[in-house]
Amino acid sequence: MRSTKQVHQTIIDQCKDNNAKAQMQLYNLYCKAMFIISYRYVNDKCVAEDVMQEAFIKAFKNINSYKNEVPFGAWLKRIVINQSIDYLKKKKLELVSINEEVTTKVDEDDWKVECNISIDAIVEKINNLKDKYRLVLTLYLLEGYDHQEISQVLNITENTSRTHLLRGKKLLKEQLKNTSYAAGY
Repeated sequence: MRSTKQVHQTIIDQCKDNNAKAQMQLYNLYCKAMFIISYRYVNDKCVAEDVMQEAFIKAFKNINSYKNEVPFGAWLKRIVINQSIDYLKKKKLELVSINEEVTTKVDEDDWKVECNISIDAIVEKINNLKDKYRLVLTLYLLEGYDHQEISQVLNITENTSRTHLLRGKKLLKEQLKNTSYAAGY
């Protein structure tokens, strides 16, 4: 009996041969997760669906560049994130650069949230933030990007990324506090 990983690899190999049925199978395996990722960025279900579809098209066009160095889902996720950010850039999203002399250190001890809050509730609150904060928080907290990667993806400085993270966390904490989710300072 073949493992799930082997089945997925067979489907990926068939996609490399331009097999439409395999492409549909791969799409069905990953579309829900990739939609959720896209939606985190664009904050609109219709746009997220379009962005996800475009990301799959790009993935299928470039599938021969996939070399199994990372899991396929991670490779596809990167495409979806980049496609989402490209969409936002096209919509003239302006991430205002903060003066270089502004430097702050995020005090992780000040970031306390009660255990009874769900990740969905936090993500919903993040989605209500301004785009510049929402994007940095999503990339940093949910996707695990570091400030160097965020600065490259969003075309902002690392300092700006840190500042947006700090301010975004502060705003998020206030929102959570206002809904009695967050612990006090």
